[in-house]
Amino acid sequence: MNKFKLAVSAIAMLAVTGVANAGEIVIKFSHVVAENTPKGIMANKFKELIDQRLAGKVRVEVFPNQQLFSDKKVLEAMLLGDVQLAAPSLSKFGKYTKILQVYDLPFLFQDMSAVERFQSGEQGQMMLKSLQSKGLIGLGYMHNGMKQLSANNPLLVPNDAAGRKFRIMSSNVLKAQFEAVEAVPLKKPYSEVFTLLQTNAIDGQENTWSNIYSKKFFEVQDHITNSNHGLLDYMVVTSAEFWNGLDADLRNEIQKSLDEAVKIGNAAAEEKSQSDMKRIVDSGRTTVHELTKEQRDQWVTAMKPVWDQFAEEIGQDVIDAAIASNK
Repeated sequence: MNKFKLAVSAIAMLAVTGVANAGEIVIKFSHVVAENTPKGIMANKFKELIDQRLAGKVRVEVFPNQQLFSDKKVLEAMLLGDVQLAAPSLSKFGKYTKILQVYDLPFLFQDMSAVERFQSGEQGQMMLKSLQSKGLIGLGYMHNGMKQLSANNPLLVPNDAAGRKFRIMSSNVLKAQFEAVEAVPLKKPYSEVFTLLQTNAIDGQENTWSNIYSKKFFEVQDHITNSNHGLLDYMVVTSAEFWNGLDADLRNEIQKSLDEAVKIGNAAAEEKSQSDMKRIVDSGRTTVHELTKEQRDQWVTAMKPVWDQFAEEIGQDVIDAAIASNK
């Protein structure tokens, strides 16, 4: 009899738990990198904070390494309600808005401090909301770092890039960037870059220090220029339907937790950028070049016309605000 009562009691408890969990909001966070990367650290920290603050109300499930969706597919899946959070690179939003192309403009930002000033300012915050008409809302910016140029020949002045084939992400701005120095831009998947470099199918590429190190590009490139010419960032994004459907108090608590997690992730990105650059230099596998002021000025002069080329699509006011962030 006692065993029967215990069994009935256990079933009753499960039933009550099931009802409570039925009201729990599940946030599926899909991203494409490993858990030990800055983005992975950010996602796991967000889950940890939500577990602490909203247990029983909200549950975060993190899916790294493309377990659910690639960056190419995740936004479509989000609009269908199959995932609630993602952090694709800014270039992946091209089909939804043109304004984010500002982040691809070459030599626009002097450093990451300028990027953060811009992103926290009026224009940067406005851009998070620029996707609402498409059913998406940006919740914050996640950094990877400034981009560097690499090739099998030294890239010290723009003429050094002429005629060379460079892999780029799918971005019209990046295409124009390399065409401005008479190079040949080729849109190729990130997963193929190492092999393309190794087989000399392409001559070079642009990427952050952490990506150059983690993907071992420095092992198949004789030269890297510390150019800091561009930016590789991500936007943490959700669907407008999901976000606006939350109670205001819950939404505020989730945003607060995400802001804290992003800050931690961005600090990890900065540390990794510096440490990976040192590892590449110390490896002796490639030569890292520092541009003189005169050399850098030549690159800026050659690529700056790209700003004017895309000013109408992006908005001159946005570009002006980005320039002002350097001061």
